[in-house]
Amino acid sequence: MSKSEKTIRDLLALANIEVNGNSSSDIQVHDPVFYQRVLSSGPLGLGEAYMDGLWDCEVLDDLIYQLLRADLEHSISPLKLLLPVIRAKIVNLQSPRRAFHIGEHHYDIGNELYRLMLDPRMTYTCGYWKDADNLNDAQEAKLELICRKTGLQPGMRVLDIGCGWGSFAGYAAERYGVEVVGVTISREQIAFGQDRYKDLNVDLRFQDYRDVNETFDRIVSIGMFEHVGPKNYRIFMKVVDRCLKDDGLFLLHTIGTNTRATAVDPWTDKYIFPGGVLPVFHQIAAAIEGIFIMEDLHNIGTHYDPTLMAWMANVDKHRDEIRALGYDERFYRMWRYFLLGAAGSDRARRNQLWQIVYSKRGLDGGYASIR
Repeated sequence: MSKSEKTIRDLLALANIEVNGNSSSDIQVHDPVFYQRVLSSGPLGLGEAYMDGLWDCEVLDDLIYQLLRADLEHSISPLKLLLPVIRAKIVNLQSPRRAFHIGEHHYDIGNELYRLMLDPRMTYTCGYWKDADNLNDAQEAKLELICRKTGLQPGMRVLDIGCGWGSFAGYAAERYGVEVVGVTISREQIAFGQDRYKDLNVDLRFQDYRDVNETFDRIVSIGMFEHVGPKNYRIFMKVVDRCLKDDGLFLLHTIGTNTRATAVDPWTDKYIFPGGVLPVFHQIAAAIEGIFIMEDLHNIGTHYDPTLMAWMANVDKHRDEIRALGYDERFYRMWRYFLLGAAGSDRARRNQLWQIVYSKRGLDGGYASIR
């Protein structure tokens, strides 16, 4: 047994994980190169080795859950893993010039892939499973929850920052009779949404949020703040302030995390969300200081686990169709590692999902929390 193999085995044992063991969450190593890859590159090497087929795990989400619960990602910290952090400190990775890169890299990889993975409305954010037992109902419940939390009324004008394929815009226009303007940095999402909702009072635009300069009764941002970046949190809130009427409400729906970071983990940054950063709560609080009053805070982080597992089930259900679209085995393994790894992370309570309602001046008599 090599030193690198022994080191990895000893580390995994701290999380009750065996190499080539009998448990469904044990790692099955197919190539001994795996050990050196992980030692030299940490979490990045672990993900790339999985993509390359050097190892497998029957229940990958449970493996990730156990590794995170044991805090093993901080046990291997090679210098090269510090480079994304150093880069993020120096460079504004979410500047207007760079803003459209995430759209091209992640959201523009094919509407048909997302159609096969998501619910019929193409809602690519955490569902609300309080009274739901399937993905479609959970996503409808989430959209309804946001509409109720923001108190939508017919005739209101609503801004959706990071509108995706237009799921919220379409739902709000259909069910509540509001006018919705949505902005996104994905050409594929805009093309889909503009066609799908052309008969509704919905205006979806290919536009950076910083360029919006109109007035709205309500503003929502659902699963977009993760791409804003710490250097721009205050700017984001000032844009919302500029566009929101004095008596309006703003709902922020964002993944959050427990430990401050300047960049996501290196594997996710390289393959999934370049430039993405999950906020910690005090960063959001600092960004709204002197601008907004927080009326309501709701953590539905545990609802992301079943959402991600449902997405993965859809990917597996349609695997042959996805392969026929040109997505090869390495892409499938990358996507599987992404979805199940995120599920394991949510299960380990590393990631949260916050829905926060803000007002400018505070609501007379307070805000009635809606759950």
